[in-house]
Amino acid sequence: MKKEQLYSIYKKNPSVQTDTRKLKPGDLFFALKGANFNGNLFAKQALEMEASAVIVDEDPGFEHPLLVKVDDSLKALQGLAHHHRRQFSIPFLAITGSNGKTTTKELVHAVLSSHFKTSTTEGNLNNHIGIPLTILKIPFDAEIAVIEMGANHQREIASYCTYTEPTHGLINNVGKAHLEGFGGIEGVKKGKGELYDFIRETNGAIFINTDFDYLQEMSRGIHHKVTYGSANAETTGRILESDPLLQVEITSNPEIGIISTHLVGDYNLPNVLAAVSVGLYFKVPSQKIKSAIESYIPSNSRSQMMERGSNHIILDAYNANPSSMKLAIENFAKLKAPNKTVLLGAMAELGEESIAEHKMLAELLAQYKWHNVVLVGGDFLKIHHPFLSFADSTEAKDWFTARQFENEYILIKGSRSMKMEKILE
Repeated sequence: MKKEQLYSIYKKNPSVQTDTRKLKPGDLFFALKGANFNGNLFAKQALEMEASAVIVDEDPGFEHPLLVKVDDSLKALQGLAHHHRRQFSIPFLAITGSNGKTTTKELVHAVLSSHFKTSTTEGNLNNHIGIPLTILKIPFDAEIAVIEMGANHQREIASYCTYTEPTHGLINNVGKAHLEGFGGIEGVKKGKGELYDFIRETNGAIFINTDFDYLQEMSRGIHHKVTYGSANAETTGRILESDPLLQVEITSNPEIGIISTHLVGDYNLPNVLAAVSVGLYFKVPSQKIKSAIESYIPSNSRSQMMERGSNHIILDAYNANPSSMKLAIENFAKLKAPNKTVLLGAMAELGEESIAEHKMLAELLAQYKWHNVVLVGGDFLKIHHPFLSFADSTEAKDWFTARQFENEYILIKGSRSMKMEKILE
């Protein structure tokens, strides 16, 4: 079956699934496979559930008029997404970065959707499967698309750009994330910079934070730049308050003025400025920009400010790397609170630099006065430090529950694999 034929089936019911547990009658089902799963084994079940077509790349052992055999189901999914992308002449904004890209994406979406029919990445579906699924969810009447791109090795973002074809790009920062896959910080710059490479080749536009010299260097040769930052930019702003929630003044635009956010941490200033910059560029009215950002409430364990009884808890357990950990610790140390407890889960995918990076965090923690410090799992177990230590989040939860805290400020952060949110369950 040709791509155009498959697309004609898709257009009748533009819904695609790769998991039979989510399949509805009329959905297209792509049988994907990985190290621990093989969707080809569910081809018959998908047909019984009335899928409009089932795309497989292995012989299921039976024939069916709605069964489509291809060489590679994943490539077929990405190819269909590319074909769908080609039906649009609207702006496609791709967002990547080491820290805060999902928060930036959510803020940008909040701003743009206040004025346009905007389609965006759901949650963190930002990989080789999630991005094509995101594209295929873009409705035909969409006015702007915002696509988040995650990566843990080089050439990954370049591959996403081949079928996303972004017209605009935003790299919010480059930090010490996925060092093992990228091969060090210079490898991270090269990998994230693949977005700039595509924009440069296609004469697109970027939104760039002028506070980061390395982004200026990475963006050489790109002619269309929209700037934001603390100074020397088209959109500028400063922190008025961050104890604990962030309040920002947009100094370049008095009409927007002061924005009172639900975000924790002054490290979110660039994310707010990015959203304002994107909104102004696409001519979203100033008051809509202000209201959209003020109405955004973080979720999914991303810098969530929670109250449990008399305790104030910052839950940031979705992701962690040396850069984001350092920012979270330093921000938490600034809070004016008498009793502060820190619970950190180990970081992942740092390769040969992992032990050294965990040591540096322990040394940073030792520079401040805390009520309690708890380090959990991974390479935290392999270093010497003066703090409490537990093998996993289950053990940490037992300790946390037994403490029966009152009037405490608590920071809980760690890599996704550590499941630090379990401490609050």
